[in-house]
Amino acid sequence: MTMNNQIQHKDSTKVPEPTLRRLPWYLSNVKLLKQKGERYVSSTQISKEINIDASQIAKDLSYVNISGRTRVGYEVDALIAVLEDFLGFTNMHKAFLFGVGSLGGALLRDSGLSHFGLEIVAAFDVNPTLVGTMLNGIPIFHSDDFQEKMKEYGVHIGVLTVPIEIAQCITDTMVAGGIKAVWNFTPFRIRVPEDIVVQNTSLYAHLAVMFNRLNFNETE
Repeated sequence: MTMNNQIQHKDSTKVPEPTLRRLPWYLSNVKLLKQKGERYVSSTQISKEINIDASQIAKDLSYVNISGRTRVGYEVDALIAVLEDFLGFTNMHKAFLFGVGSLGGALLRDSGLSHFGLEIVAAFDVNPTLVGTMLNGIPIFHSDDFQEKMKEYGVHIGVLTVPIEIAQCITDTMVAGGIKAVWNFTPFRIRVPEDIVVQNTSLYAHLAVMFNRLNFNETE
């Protein structure tokens, strides 16, 4: 089987979101095993490392259409290549960031995002002390310049890190300007047309779950 054939996956099959969330865990684990000198890895081996049932791992990996060898497992290099391609990490996706506050600034400083296929090429804010400056080599423009910069950069992804009270307004502006996917870091559930992709990543919501579980465990 050639590498090109391995990387092809079942385009007609919609991958369940829980599977998409788990696949990066497998990728990170396999990369660690490669650093340790492993050439092959089995679903059982991955299962022991990340405490997910081996049958679930095998089912998840069936979506990427890579075959393992009986009693040997998957070739590490091939599995890494297939997963990175399947998850979109090998292609660079350009993005605009909206709202250069503490969280937005941290994302601009995070050069590691590029290793996962996301390149924030410009940011937008209304703060006069930020507009016209650069952070980690990324230019910060005034929000009013968004439409003009869309023509210049032609990005499809918007990273939303604005205050909650303007989250919907900025989202509407992004969509009207041609943004096709929004990575929403605000705790506000934005409304978008059906053809727009939204990924909600609310740090505060995850904090609430963690605190609740911590409190539950302490009172048991």
